[in-house]
Amino acid sequence: MVGVMNRLRNLDAYPKINEDFYRRTLSGGVITLASSIVMLILFFSELQLYIHPVTETQLRVDTSRGEKLRINFDVTFPALQCSIISLDSMDISGERHLDVRHDIIKRRLDSSGNVIEAKQDGIGHTKIEKPLQKHGGRLEHNETYCGSCFGAEASDDACCNSCEEVREAYRKKGWALSDPESIDQCKREGFVQKVKDEEGEGCNVHGFLEVNKVAGNFHFIPGQSFHQSGFQFHDMLLFQQGNYNISHKVNRLAFGDFFPGVVNPLDGVQWNQGKQSGVYQYFIKVVPSIYTDVHQNTIQSNQFSVTEHFQNMEAGRMQSPPGVFFYYDLSPIKVCDI
Repeated sequence: MVGVMNRLRNLDAYPKINEDFYRRTLSGGVITLASSIVMLILFFSELQLYIHPVTETQLRVDTSRGEKLRINFDVTFPALQCSIISLDSMDISGERHLDVRHDIIKRRLDSSGNVIEAKQDGIGHTKIEKPLQKHGGRLEHNETYCGSCFGAEASDDACCNSCEEVREAYRKKGWALSDPESIDQCKREGFVQKVKDEEGEGCNVHGFLEVNKVAGNFHFIPGQSFHQSGFQFHDMLLFQQGNYNISHKVNRLAFGDFFPGVVNPLDGVQWNQGKQSGVYQYFIKVVPSIYTDVHQNTIQSNQFSVTEHFQNMEAGRMQSPPGVFFYYDLSPIKVCDI
């Protein structure tokens, strides 16, 4: 064992040369120093390349069919109250969703931008205080409440027990609810008064939409939309008579999941309205993207580019309601980052 240890001790991969056979010079020291610096630079550059791999971009034809597109958004309206903002979406396939509420959170904001209240549903709930029954009488203790839909019933046994249900029934019929104060449910819930009480407030709307992966649009407008004879209309114009301030800030807008290197050009974009109301439009080109990391994990998402346009509201010429519209179209080319 001792012999083995002695052999290991005498093992030298770089045997020393007798000092009589070499001489230290200035040039030799400079070469040693320069070579050491070059080796360090090469080491750290290779280490950086290993830690931060170079991504190769490829373009392919997008052959996907029947998929869904997830739109994540967070938009703030400093001069529109939550009670009158509605979100609609529609696409070229004919699918239409009016006054979307699922997966949407609205937060009331004061004039300083502080959160007053966060809610997911519409205004209020029914307060049972001797409400008007469908048959015309008032609710008694031994009766089940069934409110009238005021002519918008889908069937004879249909009931509208809240102001929101009446508005929804009217929307399905393609009717505008021009006078909520004449509706018993709206009057008892203080619908109009609550809208007026929220004047001067702002609203933050955030959530996501699941839409068909085809061209379409989604928009935020004051009032509730309804569709009739191929045209889209909206009610609640009686509250402000079209003088809406659609100033807004897009805190976040993304088509799909986040992946390293993605840049969403609308994040943090703010627009302030002048004297005249109108329609603010974003025209978005969505490019399907696939990101693959060093561990071969893939993320299927999207990137987009955008242009903007504002159309003033002119009496007798405005076909669309005032609001903020996001029109998106899909690129046939897919970007693959490998």
